[in-house]
Amino acid sequence: MAPLFAQTFGNASSIHFEGQQARALLDDAHRKVALMIGARAEEIIFTSGGTEADNLAVFGAVNASGHLITTSVEHPAVLQAAGMLPSVTVVPVNGNGVVDSDDIRRAIRPSTQLISVMHVNNELGVVQPVEEIAKIARQAGVLFHCDGVQAVGKLPVKMAAVGADLYTLSAHKIYGPKGIGALYVRKGTQLRPLVYGGPHERKMRAGTENVPGAVGFAHAADWVMEHSAGEMTRQQALRVRLEEKVRAEVSGAHINGCGARRVANTSNIRFDGIDSEPLLISLDLQGFAVSSGSACSSGATEPSHVLLAIGLTREQARSSIRISLGRRNDEEQVDALAGAIVKSVARLRKLAPAYA
Repeated sequence: MAPLFAQTFGNASSIHFEGQQARALLDDAHRKVALMIGARAEEIIFTSGGTEADNLAVFGAVNASGHLITTSVEHPAVLQAAGMLPSVTVVPVNGNGVVDSDDIRRAIRPSTQLISVMHVNNELGVVQPVEEIAKIARQAGVLFHCDGVQAVGKLPVKMAAVGADLYTLSAHKIYGPKGIGALYVRKGTQLRPLVYGGPHERKMRAGTENVPGAVGFAHAADWVMEHSAGEMTRQQALRVRLEEKVRAEVSGAHINGCGARRVANTSNIRFDGIDSEPLLISLDLQGFAVSSGSACSSGATEPSHVLLAIGLTREQARSSIRISLGRRNDEEQVDALAGAIVKSVARLRKLAPAYA
């Protein structure tokens, strides 16, 4: 990305030489991101990130008289957008965080314009039956949006198989830059733009294009296409190793969502009698960066809406932490984290007599 800030810095919508250099790079970025998910270049609309792409899908597809169907475990970018609409059905999930596709079918009304179900849950790593939901939507003549931010790079994702009309992507979830995402819009799908102005991004997202961000996104997409299959196998082994060690050495440790299909890198673990905040602080002081839920909800005083949706009590939700593995992690680090968790939980339980 660096040369685009100092050398190839032209406006991609200008017709002069510098602008056309930038345009060529932007067009190549559309092509590579599309190739990653088996789409056409013209079906990729670059946005400022996953949140904007989710909002574009929701507000672009549902009008003032329309009805939206979504689930109780969606990202706030979908749920809060849904809350601005006059007619919404929020379908519950089971104890593993998986929605029943038949519940989606039963929620469809004559006024339903969009079904929005995430591909992979960002807190649990649970995979939703999106292919089946896509078929239900198609049979009903309803558009289907899928938030794929946590799926790409962690699952084989091709639009022909998923069947979505709209699919959200985010660069930083595949080690690209922050501040750039994309919405896949199946050819022929009609959307209203969120941002008005120039004819940028095929008249779907006005504003001077973020060429450096798009180029970084494309570079990350190249890596995914070449290496993600082997990397996910490696991370799966690390996650299993971590969970087995923790459960073997910590009584009252539970893996949230473990009864469902999950992506390789995400583990959400609940510890009886422990508040997650002091545990997070303890682990952070030992050099481990873990969380208690979505980064988009950090600082919130309420427990995770995802964990409440799968049937946990507020106390149980507050006793859960989310661990995300990545490319730089190895067995030595996983073993060190497991050891730190064991010691930290034991120490915190001694300070909480109510646990015994």
